[in-house]
Parts: sequence; C-alpha cells; structure tokens
Amino acid sequence: MALAWSDTGLVRLCLPEKTRDAAERRLLRLAGHGAAAGDRTPPEWIDTLIVDIRRYADGADVDFSTVPVDLAGVDDFRRDIYAAARNLHYGETTTYGGLAEKAGRKGLFRETGSALGANPIPLVIPCHRILAAGGKIGGFSATGGSNMKEKMLVLEGVRVGPPPTTQASFGF
Repeated sequence: MALAWSDTGLVRLCLPEKTRDAAERRLLRLAGHGAAAGDRTPPEWIDTLIVDIRRYADGADVDFSTVPVDLAGVDDFRRDIYAAARNLHYGETTTYGGLAEKAGRKGLFRETGSALGANPIPLVIPCHRILAAGGKIGGFSATGGSNMKEKMLVLEGVRVGPPPTTQASFGF
C-alpha cells in the first residue's frame, strides 16, 4: 500500500499492489506530477493510520472516519458523496442510490458511482461499502477491482452475491 498526505490530511491511499515499487508508482501517478516523494517524517496520525490499516486487514472493526483528509480541488458534489460514505460504519452497506440520497443528491446514482470511481482515498472514504441495486457488488476502481471490493466486504462480515438457497423441507 502507499499513502500520500499534506499538512491538512490524507491526500491519496493506494490499496495493495504486488510490490512496494508498484504501489509507489501508482501513488505518484495518481497524485500527479506535483507530488513530492521523500524522506519527510510522517505525522503521528499517519503512523496511527498505518497501525489501524494493519488491524483492519487482520479483521478488526476499525473506524477511519476521524482520519483527516485533504480534498483540495474536489468539487462539492464529490465532497458530499464522500462525506456520506464516511458515515457508513464497518460492515454497513448501501446502494449508489441510497448513498446519493444520504448525501442530499437523490436520484443521482450514476453520478455517485462516477464520484466513487474517482475516490482518491479508498478504505478511509469507504467506497467498497457501496453496492449496486439488488445487492450486486458493483464496480471498484482500486487495484484488484471488484475482487478486492468483495474481499474487503467479506472481511467486514458482509455477504455478497445472491442470497443462500433456503432448505425446502426438514423431512427425513
């Protein structure tokens, strides 16, 4: 994984890549040419975030809603969508339409999907918790695509896919 931050908050988060170099390349590509890589000592909240991400990966219920984020340059619509997504708790899901409504943007489910596809901070802005209508997994633009989204949801105890078949009879 790779993180980028500013003095204001988290700017980018890249979900796991195969190698550290791949994660750093993706981070720099996403952060743009102005991103500065270097030896800058991370603030304490970044150290805490790294510990919390590891705890999350081990299956702990971690609340990332207090992590400071820097959404400079992000339009008001996406800010509203991201804020509504940050209110979803561990293991809680909604649909694109449901999230749009929670954000005060009722009916804009396609636009909500586009906003989530541009999410610069997956996991902290938990776009993996947003499902397509009918409980379908929907898209996921982070590395690993919908497979990664499903793994994150399963980690949180969310069952994805069609409901299990019911037993027709208890007869012997």
